[in-house]
Amino acid sequence: MAAPGAKQEGFYDCRDAWAKTLEDLAQQDPRIVAVVNDSVGSSKLGGFQKKFPDRLINVGIAEQNMVGVGAGLANGGRIPFVSAAACFLTARALEQVKADVAYANFNVKLVGQSSGVAYGELGPTHHSIEDFAWLRPLSNITVVAPADSWETAEAIKWAAAHEGPVYIRLSRMPVPDLQVVDRKFRPGKAELVRDGGDVTLIACGTTVHLAVDAAGALQREGITARVLNMATINPLDETAVAAAADDTGAIVTIEEAGIRGGLGGAVAEFTSSHVPVPVERVGFPGFVPTGSVDWLFQQFGLTSPGIVDAARRAIVRKRA
Repeated sequence: MAAPGAKQEGFYDCRDAWAKTLEDLAQQDPRIVAVVNDSVGSSKLGGFQKKFPDRLINVGIAEQNMVGVGAGLANGGRIPFVSAAACFLTARALEQVKADVAYANFNVKLVGQSSGVAYGELGPTHHSIEDFAWLRPLSNITVVAPADSWETAEAIKWAAAHEGPVYIRLSRMPVPDLQVVDRKFRPGKAELVRDGGDVTLIACGTTVHLAVDAAGALQREGITARVLNMATINPLDETAVAAAADDTGAIVTIEEAGIRGGLGGAVAEFTSSHVPVPVERVGFPGFVPTGSVDWLFQQFGLTSPGIVDAARRAIVRKRA
């Protein structure tokens, strides 16, 4: 994975795809508006602001107000994309997300920028590793963590057409596009990136390409790994999880988020009740120290070798 702002051939910033797609959609649909918290630059909405100056509302550093404004615009027939750093959008404004968006079931599109630990050196106040756990219980909010630029663009298109609240989690760390034939974005459905019969790697967002790399390393050891891109965290594709448990008997979840209540929590909840199999969760156990993104990923096993180790542990437990 490339560090934030770094240029690496074949790696792309998903925020570029988000910004271009939103501009294209707004050109076609005058109901689309953007609401930000003094984050035009970090949300990459400078182009949108130039093209549609009357359709970008900057509320300043007031996240609760920002979500409330988005809810009001949705109630008035607009399609608001409310964009802010994920750590502030889902923490500071959680009550407004719960009451004004989810409980009211308003057509608001929440876009959490620079998610996970992308603000590495700024520490836990700027990490956004709890957002999955906070939003999953709000069952009518579709929670999406795109794996690459293509999926980001498709998720934004889908969200604009979908009637109902959505949370889209975007990173600012460049990632490569997945190599999957005949791709189609299907919310609520896992994407089979690679098949295998010994263990299943279920990942989302910035970690999917790491899971693919790990599957390649496992293949060289004679272990075949299925890789699922679980872009939609809520609702979880329980059918795909059940099939993975039945077919491979061992699962590893990988996420740039807390393992308590996130993707790993969702998979463990389901399998423990329906298809009990060993589940190893790779992610963050709680608050993590201040450090660079690369260092944090290394420390907590969010690397190809770390995922390989987790897969080996899951297979040992399966055979025990």
